[in-house]
Amino acid sequence: MDHPDLTITRVHATPLNLPVTMGGRSTSLSICLVDVETSAGITGTGMTAITEEEVVASIVNDVAANALVGRDPMRHEQLWDRLYWLLTPRGQSGYASHAIAAIDLALWDIKGQLLGEPCWRLLGGARDHVPVYATFGFAFFGRDELAAAAAEWVGRGFTRLKMTVGHHALQRRDEPRAVHDVIADDVARVGAVREAVGPGVQIFIDANCSLDYMSALSLARRLERYDIAFFEEPVSHNDVGNLVKLRGKVGMPLAGGQNEGLASRFRDFLTAQALDVVQPNVCISGGYTQCLRIGGMAAAFNTQLANGGAWPHHNMHLHAGLANGTLVEYHSVAVECCKQVFDGLPEPTEGVLALPIAPGLGFKPNRERMAELAKCPLSRGVGKA
Repeated sequence: MDHPDLTITRVHATPLNLPVTMGGRSTSLSICLVDVETSAGITGTGMTAITEEEVVASIVNDVAANALVGRDPMRHEQLWDRLYWLLTPRGQSGYASHAIAAIDLALWDIKGQLLGEPCWRLLGGARDHVPVYATFGFAFFGRDELAAAAAEWVGRGFTRLKMTVGHHALQRRDEPRAVHDVIADDVARVGAVREAVGPGVQIFIDANCSLDYMSALSLARRLERYDIAFFEEPVSHNDVGNLVKLRGKVGMPLAGGQNEGLASRFRDFLTAQALDVVQPNVCISGGYTQCLRIGGMAAAFNTQLANGGAWPHHNMHLHAGLANGTLVEYHSVAVECCKQVFDGLPEPTEGVLALPIAPGLGFKPNRERMAELAKCPLSRGVGKA
């Protein structure tokens, strides 16, 4: 279908700081939604998170929007390249990568709606379902609560569970609790979860880049007896050299990449053989347009591609689209945030998400709820969870 006069008429970001209650505790997680409106009356909506929602909204509204209005929304490669040179001309990533990702997802949402196809089919259509792992195990759970939560998720049909370790140990190293004590507690926490779920459930751990090399090595060696499926973001900065050293000394697979903004960073991981699992996140790593490139690199290097960094309902399209797509992270806090904003989100059954057949992303923001949520104060730096 030819639409020679189709143009972008408006680009607008809405920052939100969303309150969430989990395990009897109250927290918040911030997201930034981006709407791209077109002359055809079709609006696409993308999003980003794990960043400062206020900053990304300003980048989109005050800088990127001016470069997009009047252009053809179907030409996602052209627009991605234009945004790259506008926002990251010397290889920066950070906030710019988040802004590009949210805009790119909105453009693919438009493309799907215009062509009458869901995004996962446009991205390749390899499968119509994806396996998920549930991220359930957070620092605010005590050891017994953690074990009970793990058993509850298994009761819901999940056989893949992820929990956090490290708990910002480097960031908090001047506090009375030493890194050594954090690691000792992590060993006991993982042991409690393994005892609660038995040997048939996969356990994944995630340090969120919160450990130095020696601490990550110590933790990994002490946890090997618990058959860890992968160790995500074990060292600070996703340091390639330290990842290579660590991978050579431990038996469990290493994963990372969810917060990287440049495809060249994934090239570096792959050429150095630093990771067993690369984890671009479409809401962070430049949207579908760049994650397709990263997925191709992973296939060429025979390295597993998976989703880390939450937001399963956007990442599921990539992993259903690509032949080498695999696991999608069903992050319990992030999912609760999305339920506040979007209508039509699919729910997993027995640890599997079925992809929607509706065009585009297959789900829409609820504008009335969005308007109410937008009245809440923004996070001012504490909405990254």
